[in-house]
Amino acid sequence: MISVRTLAALATAAALSAGTVALADDMGNSSNHMGMQGRFGGPVYTGAPALAVTASLVAAGGGADHYSTAAALVSMVGKDTVNAEVGKLQKQYGKDAVNQWLSTFDYAVTDALKRATEAGVKLPEPDPMLTGSHLAETLVKAGTASDHTFQIEFLLDKAVSHAIHNKVMDDIDGNASYGKHADLLYHTISNQAFYDLAQALGAKDVKLAPLH
Repeated sequence: MISVRTLAALATAAALSAGTVALADDMGNSSNHMGMQGRFGGPVYTGAPALAVTASLVAAGGGADHYSTAAALVSMVGKDTVNAEVGKLQKQYGKDAVNQWLSTFDYAVTDALKRATEAGVKLPEPDPMLTGSHLAETLVKAGTASDHTFQIEFLLDKAVSHAIHNKVMDDIDGNASYGKHADLLYHTISNQAFYDLAQALGAKDVKLAPLH
């Protein structure tokens, strides 16, 4: 079955481009603060985000103006496998919870782009090499901590920075259409979905996070 944060760390465009390569190689362990824990579990990453990877995900989902998590997943692994995973998740969490997860994921990406723009950060062009299953593999690897557990918070730190990730979670919590429960569901189901994705991609050493 397949599915699917410091502002000061936001570097120059050249550094961000270099960060794209680093992301695929676990983004440099020196920036992985294993003594710190994210709001919903897992280690905190405080290095520069790999914005070209983020741009590739946004492009896979239809672009910044029309981003869709469902579309991004289909672009990476295909419609049949996404439908199968959504069905599996609906049985596990309920249809309403899965619909809330997808909606919150869409909002989180859109809000992260807005917060990045406010911080003076502009996404580079998508990496033409990061499409389909290669993009999926890169995202799974980026979110897998040193203990081999996939943690969505770890991935989001790397995607948009630890500071922006925290701000987005605050925005979800304070949004009347979402709130803290939706935020919890977003992280819970994402951990399960990306674990399922890892297994389907053959990354059998990836472990499921306690929050799932």
